[in-house]
Amino acid sequence: MAEKSKKPQKLRARLPRGLADRGPAEIAATRAMVAKIREVFERYGFEPVETPAMEYTDALGKFLPDQDRPNEGVFSFQDDDEQWISLRYDLTAPLARYVAENFDTLPKPYRSYRVGYVYRNEKPGPGRFRQFMQFDADTVGSGSPAADAEMCMMAADTMEALGIPRGSYVVKVNNRKVLDGVRDAIGIADDGQWLTVMRAIDKLDRLGISGVQQLLGEGRKDESGDFTKGAGLKADHIALVVGAVDKGAQMDARLRDSKIGQEGRAELDEISKLVATSGYGADRIKIDPSVVRGLEYYTGPVYEVELLLETKDEKGRPVRFGSVGGGGRYDGLVSRFRGEPVPATGFSIGVSRLQAALTMLGKLDTRPELGPVVVTVFDRDRVADYQKFVAQLRSANIRAELYLGNPKNMGNQLKYADRRNSPCVIIQGSDEKARGEIQIKDLIEGAKAAAAIASNQEWRETRPAQFSCAEGEIVAKVREVLARHDVKWG
Repeated sequence: MAEKSKKPQKLRARLPRGLADRGPAEIAATRAMVAKIREVFERYGFEPVETPAMEYTDALGKFLPDQDRPNEGVFSFQDDDEQWISLRYDLTAPLARYVAENFDTLPKPYRSYRVGYVYRNEKPGPGRFRQFMQFDADTVGSGSPAADAEMCMMAADTMEALGIPRGSYVVKVNNRKVLDGVRDAIGIADDGQWLTVMRAIDKLDRLGISGVQQLLGEGRKDESGDFTKGAGLKADHIALVVGAVDKGAQMDARLRDSKIGQEGRAELDEISKLVATSGYGADRIKIDPSVVRGLEYYTGPVYEVELLLETKDEKGRPVRFGSVGGGGRYDGLVSRFRGEPVPATGFSIGVSRLQAALTMLGKLDTRPELGPVVVTVFDRDRVADYQKFVAQLRSANIRAELYLGNPKNMGNQLKYADRRNSPCVIIQGSDEKARGEIQIKDLIEGAKAAAAIASNQEWRETRPAQFSCAEGEIVAKVREVLARHDVKWG
């Protein structure tokens, strides 16, 4: 007896880890955010440029421990020429390649901004995604501290343009040269040990001076009992580091002998003077010696935008958002391609992270955007007539669509319009056609009235928010409905 053929298994729909689908409401909120950021960046004289989502892997400048398969931290593949290509992990490295490739034709300094998704081949977790959006601005070709000061001022203006009030954010500024001066004074030659020192400094806000001192020494045991090995510095060296990053401490005399450290402090003084002269007080932009960013390529001033607002999550736990953007000077990145010094500085906003913060703070409208006006099909033999109504509305720049499902049941068509979040629907039966009229049903007003009406009988008798008009008035009457509810798309 022949075996029964196995029924083919249905493919299971599943989203890869670390990625997220986005619906109309979230997309609309992102669009509104990006428009406000773009307006500020363009006001500062930056112009848009786009680079592809993929670059040759060596152009990204990523440390690749496995040369046979260089996809540690980045998503990579080989093309038909056996060249390794990777999805971009930030928007700065592709800009460096673009500037180097077009160096002779671009105006210098070159000021540009970019917005787009970046990709990280890292273990996903809460708030950590493998795809997220960034919005960057960069000035390439200027070594002036004024370029860095401008980035800080633009960051502050952007926060306020997004509805974050003054006093609820701060742009913190430090200089890698100051930290390099600390390294010189201590005499640390081992990069791994210095990285441990920097990571300890980065935890100052969370752990305080005492916690940082432990991490600079033998190590620290946290509340759970887990032990983190420290940098192993001697007591006098710990005091020197703490004196350099503690805002209230006196500068250690040993730091005054470092040429690079003095250079960094002079640049910070210049940035402070420039922003103060432009009317940006310490409540918006301030020097903070504890800021540590981009150990791989930042070479001078570094800055970080921190939200100071606190809120609670869905379980009532306090949430502090912290950093939502940052940047710094990276004079070596373009130089890799040119073989000559090319100064550059840039600022990046984590759009996805900032959007999550603004949403939780109630600063973004997360309601679904209103859908199109729906023209229903009362008589399937008259689809051309209904399509003509749609065309008239679209010609008047009104979003509109023809119901394309089974027109048998008018109730289903109205349910469809509700699910589409339509402001109103157009109905024309044979009686209306004979009179040269249409019915317009205001769904927004209808929903309000339905909530106030106790019985279905009263609803049927009053037929609220539905009226007739001549066919030739369709555009004018629909506009009246849209104006009544302040309907704007996009």
